[in-house]
Amino acid sequence: MSDATTATMTPAVSDSHSGWWMPLVMGILSILFGLLLFSHPAETAKWVAWLVGIWWLMGGILNLISLFIDRTQWGWKLALGILGIFAGLVVLDAMSKAPLAATVGLAAIWVFVIGIQGVIYGGIEIIQAFQGAGWGVGALGVISLLFGFFLMFNPLAGALALPWLFGILAIAGGIAAIVLAFRFRSA
Repeated sequence: MSDATTATMTPAVSDSHSGWWMPLVMGILSILFGLLLFSHPAETAKWVAWLVGIWWLMGGILNLISLFIDRTQWGWKLALGILGIFAGLVVLDAMSKAPLAATVGLAAIWVFVIGIQGVIYGGIEIIQAFQGAGWGVGALGVISLLFGFFLMFNPLAGALALPWLFGILAIAGGIAAIVLAFRFRSA
């Protein structure tokens, strides 16, 4: 290996080695968030709903501001900006009046959207199976379709299970991030 090749590779290795602590911190925070979702699911879900409202509101404002910086795709930016501001204000208003009902309602809407995605993806996978993708793809398509319909017709049940599902995902993701951090450190 030439000196030029080694010189260009060295900064990348040292950069990844010096930033190993970032996934470690994110992993620890993710595990703590997952544990909060398990120990206090309703209270944590309410805080997440507040954060979603703030996130949508700020995202909408930033989309509108970006129109003054970059005018490409201005129609999408305008629509997403208005939608983000509207959705954020609706969520924040609902959270200030009835936090628990707004949290469950927001989660139910999210579960309903996930159900629609499941139906769409399931249909696509079933079509792909008939086009030669194999019976495994078709089986996954049927499962996705059934799960999607279940969520669409039972969004409240899905919404009530959401904190524990996110808790499991947060803890698993946190563990993966910590493992990744130590792999970065040892590299």
